[in-house]
Amino acid sequence: MPLQNRVDPFGNLFAAPARGTLMGNRGGRFHTDDRTLTTRRWASRQWICCVLDFKNRQRDVWGRFYTELFFLDEVTAFAAGHRPCFECRRRDAEDFARLFADSSARASAGAMDDVLNCERLNGKAKRLHRAAIDRLPDGGMIAVGGEAFALRGVTMLPWTPEGYGAPRPRPRGIDVDVLTPPSILAVLRRGYAPRWHVSAG
Repeated sequence: MPLQNRVDPFGNLFAAPARGTLMGNRGGRFHTDDRTLTTRRWASRQWICCVLDFKNRQRDVWGRFYTELFFLDEVTAFAAGHRPCFECRRRDAEDFARLFADSSARASAGAMDDVLNCERLNGKAKRLHRAAIDRLPDGGMIAVGGEAFALRGVTMLPWTPEGYGAPRPRPRGIDVDVLTPPSILAVLRRGYAPRWHVSAG
């Protein structure tokens, strides 16, 4: 049986046979020795997004150490409130941190984690942000009727664990519930190019 280690754009953890293209964690371990989840869904404010393979390291998924999580792509990880890892994705993380600060000096990991923690959570629930769809950048995700859609150009792509569905026209002139935290939306507006799943086209 697959572990409950896939992450959807709402930040929920679920089991699915499809494999994600990126992995990550939420600051430590919150699974049990029998590889099930505790009532917690994070260990600290350090929610990161990593590559699947790094320096040929072998991991015992949900073993002694941290609780590995898997994402369809970086757009999904961003919607859930994760940022790039400074160890395995140094260049991406440096670019992200510089754009996060919007200055020549990059933001520290701790400073970003503090901001993102406030933006992604409302208590233990996912925090939604209301915004005009016309002002949202490509790579942002919205919720419509309880489903997640990624914005790309003049279209919005329905999210599934296996990939994105057929594109639909992106509406104009309306306010929507946004899943991607505001500070990550700002990073996308400033030019960060997220990693998309191949199904995005």
